[in-house]
Amino acid sequence: MRRSKAALAVGLGLAVAPLAAHAQASSCALPERINPPRAGTTPRPDEVRRMEVGGYTLALSWTPQYCARAPKGDTQCDPRNGRFGFVLHGLWPDGVAKDGRSGGWPQYCAPAAPVSRATIAATFCMMPSVRLMQHQWVKHGTCMARSPEDYFARARAAYKALRLPDMGYFAIQYRVTAGQIAGAIARKNPGMTIDMIRVQTSDYGLLNEVWICLDTGFRPTRCALGKTGVSTNARIRVRGGY
Repeated sequence: MRRSKAALAVGLGLAVAPLAAHAQASSCALPERINPPRAGTTPRPDEVRRMEVGGYTLALSWTPQYCARAPKGDTQCDPRNGRFGFVLHGLWPDGVAKDGRSGGWPQYCAPAAPVSRATIAATFCMMPSVRLMQHQWVKHGTCMARSPEDYFARARAAYKALRLPDMGYFAIQYRVTAGQIAGAIARKNPGMTIDMIRVQTSDYGLLNEVWICLDTGFRPTRCALGKTGVSTNARIRVRGGY
């Protein structure tokens, strides 16, 4: 017998309700069916990189821009699942910076089991894609956690600690600068400065992602040189419609 979204949420200790304001989502509801992913293919030996972790990147994806190009049926873009703004792309471990420059990143550090149905349900409103959850756990999570439960618990804590500005304001402006967006985020988070933030855009200068650089204690820190992002003076546009 199929369970309703509400029943599924209650059974997993979740609430089907609007998200907190910081997540920039007006609502989120679990899909009718949540199918755990497969473990996926084994990475090639040349894809495996193990190294000391010197910090982390909290990568946030701007849903209106993602959904403008997403394939039909993508769960992040299905209004039945909610209306999202910034969602978590991933929490990525970074290698130790050398002379202030990015030291690369570890990946595919250990064999990875499929993410459990319970973890998917607990994480969905932050990362509304089962496929992406499995990919992030396999590629990045295995280099910083012993289990997907531990990895996504840490990711949820970092994501929920971040406060975000009203992106609707930027969406109605013809053009803004990357520095204005970074500055608005920094002002919402005490102790954060724009050199701790990297703004990513599409080929057409549209806001695509925001990356927050974190230290080994998951506190915002100055991004290493070489961490990609557009110039703070770059003029960009923010797609609205979330």
